[in-house]
Amino acid sequence: MARIEPAARPYEADMEATLEKLMPPGVEPLVLFRTLARSPRVFRRFMAGGLLDKGSVTLREREIVIDRACARCGGEYEWGVHIALFAEKAGFGAEEIAATVAPGEADCWTPREKLLIRLVDELHDTAHVSDALWSELTSEFSGEQLIELVVLTGLYHMVSFTVNALRLEPEAYAARFPA
Repeated sequence: MARIEPAARPYEADMEATLEKLMPPGVEPLVLFRTLARSPRVFRRFMAGGLLDKGSVTLREREIVIDRACARCGGEYEWGVHIALFAEKAGFGAEEIAATVAPGEADCWTPREKLLIRLVDELHDTAHVSDALWSELTSEFSGEQLIELVVLTGLYHMVSFTVNALRLEPEAYAARFPA
């Protein structure tokens, strides 16, 4: 049961317009968005920190990082939304989806993608990136990409902390962690 009830219509006019832009026509805004909308300042700052636009990494790489960060934090709500909305676009099959949650580096990932898994895992476990891993990362990713990847990991730790602390119920269409 959610600890804070999501905002309900009617929203303030500017919040209605903002929420409408975030979702396809006729789709109710995510429970996460409606809950954060109870604090308009926090909601706007939260949304300003998003990195779901076309960035310096591929959609697939972005989703590996987001899904792994959410999985490592037990953020099933956000992981499930991303799997439902982006897994197919990122070219994930059942094996890749399961591997975002499974411990270690699965064989389904390329060597470059395994570096992403290691980056997220190391940041999650230590809040640092070792010199050895950083050296491997710099042979595959530019400085701009590495900044984006580290920030993505941190952002989705924050999102996971938020959905977990608020105990948000999964969206009806969202995936659930594999058994």
